[in-house]
This record gives sequence, C-alpha cells and structure tokens, in this order.
Amino acid sequence: MKILVTGGCGFIGTNLCVYLNNKGFKVSSLDNLSKIGSKFNHQILLKNKIKNFKIDIKNFQKINKLPKFNIIIDCCAEAAVEISKKDIDRVINTNLIGTINILKKIKNDKSKIIFLSSSRVYSIEAINKLVNNKKIISKPIKTKKMINENFNTIKPKSIYGLTKYASEMFIQEFSYAFRIKYIINRCGVVSGPLQFGKVDQGFLSLWVWRHLIKKNLTYVGYGGYGNQVRDVLHIYDLCELIEKQINNFDSKYNLIFTVGGSKKSCTSLNKLTRICEEITKNKIKIFKKPKTSIYDIPYYVSDNSKVSKQYNWKPKNDVRSIALDTYNWLKKNKINLKKFF
Repeated sequence: MKILVTGGCGFIGTNLCVYLNNKGFKVSSLDNLSKIGSKFNHQILLKNKIKNFKIDIKNFQKINKLPKFNIIIDCCAEAAVEISKKDIDRVINTNLIGTINILKKIKNDKSKIIFLSSSRVYSIEAINKLVNNKKIISKPIKTKKMINENFNTIKPKSIYGLTKYASEMFIQEFSYAFRIKYIINRCGVVSGPLQFGKVDQGFLSLWVWRHLIKKNLTYVGYGGYGNQVRDVLHIYDLCELIEKQINNFDSKYNLIFTVGGSKKSCTSLNKLTRICEEITKNKIKIFKKPKTSIYDIPYYVSDNSKVSKQYNWKPKNDVRSIALDTYNWLKKNKINLKKFF
C-alpha cells in the first residue's frame, strides 16, 4: 500500500512517516521544507529511506504530477492559532487551498484521505460557557465535561479553526460528488519526540524545553494563574490509531472523530510546571500576563468515546509519560537543535 503524508517533515508528519514505514507501508512525504525544523526532520526521513517531494501544497500542477497513492494523510497545516490572525493569506492557502488541491488529486486517482483536522473547529463561545465565561481563573477548574463530535461548531472558532472546518466540508462534498472515502480526526494538542519546544508547536514541549534550558516562561491569560486546562495526546498513540484506521479503511470510512488525550492526560499549566520541575530537576521563573486573547479557551478535554468504540483504541500515555518522552528526546538532541534555532 502506497501512502503520501503531506507536511511529512513536520512534527506529526515525520513521526507518521517513520512509524508507518516501520510497519511495512510504502510511505512518501510531501513538504516544501520552508520551516527550519523541517530540514532537521528531513534528515530523519532520509536515514529511513523515505522520499520527500519538495513541493508547495498550494501548487496543484506539481501535486497532480505525483504518482498515484492509495491513501493520502493530510497533516500539512499552519497550525498556530494566533498567527492565523496576522498572516491570513498563508493560513488560508496552506490549510484550505492545500487540502482542496489534495482532494483534486485524490479525485483523479480514486484514492482515500485521512485528514488531520483540529479541536479548533469547535465554538470558542460554547467552550467558554463550560466554565461560565470566566475571564479570570484563580482556582483549579472542576468541570468534568468533555467535548465530542456533536459539540457546537458555530462561530467564532479562529481563522485557523475556520480553515480546518472548511476543509472538512470540502472533503464531505468531494466524497458526495466523487465517492471519495475519508476519515477526519479532530485532534487536540499532540506532543512527544521530534517536537522542538517552539511556541507554535504546543505548550507541553515548550514547557519541557524551557525547563531543560532554564529559560523563563509566562502564564498567559485568565489572570495569569496557569489554571487553564488542556488534554495532550502522545504522538505514538496517534500513530497507532491512524494505523488502525488504515487497516480498517474498507469497512470504516466517511467518519469524523474527536481524538485527544481525554481524561487520561489532561493538565493545567500549573500541574505541568510541577511535572517539568520533577523531571528536569530545574525550577524557572514564571511570569504572569493576565490579559486573555480572543482566541484562547479556558478548557478543552476530548471525549474519545466514538473513536475508542470503532477501533478498540485508547491513549496509553498520561501527561507525565508524554513530558518524560519529550524531555528525553530534547535532552538527547539539545546540541543539534541549537544549530537549527
């Protein structure tokens, strides 16, 4: 089976390429190598004899000339929510136009698609109501509510979230018109090895990296108390799920799933700070920035019930094990990473 991973030199893409390659699939990557980290990851693909097509996902003419693949896993994205407000064209062109180009390729080749969408398709206002629209969270959040596929997707959701939601709708329309088989995974925070600790790659790796190099951090928003909550999914747990989806594609398709760490690995920033201090043996200064961005949310925990039932899958890793795996990888590659950043 031939598989193409778009954004194959990104964090999720590189992990997927190597994982699926080791499972015996014929894997290729598509990545324009425009980001500094992608050049580091490209070396990993080369060591595993995985070919990367250096093509911009906005260029349909070049994409259409690629060989035929049985499945395309589309995880190419400009993923930083705040950046989507500042660089609108880049986010729309990569996240939406890029996916449409992949869909046209899939239509021509009669391939299938697994699309990595985002938890950001869900309504910011509806999520805020889970904690009574609090702008200041001075105490730990106690709600036990989780978010599943039926949660409100009405605006606002951020420009980034809108591009992912619009991509979902294009996938469904192409499926209806051209009988394309698809799976959509609405992923929350994903972390683990190959994540560089940059701001735009997720808060867990950032927290681990800053503790490792003894550099200060800031609790941003909600009064600056660090009580906002997210769940985190280990990249290896996500890879295992996608392998199951590939192997069951003939019987399970045209489905949308909420995919995340769920209650197994949800954490506040405060809790993560304590975990990082314990793992790294370092304590750093953490400042407060009380003002909350219009795009920020106070709480997000995934309800994996649907995807767990379909594939007999559950996350294996809790927050500490994800942080520890991330720390071990960052520590091992600390010198090499400094050459890139």
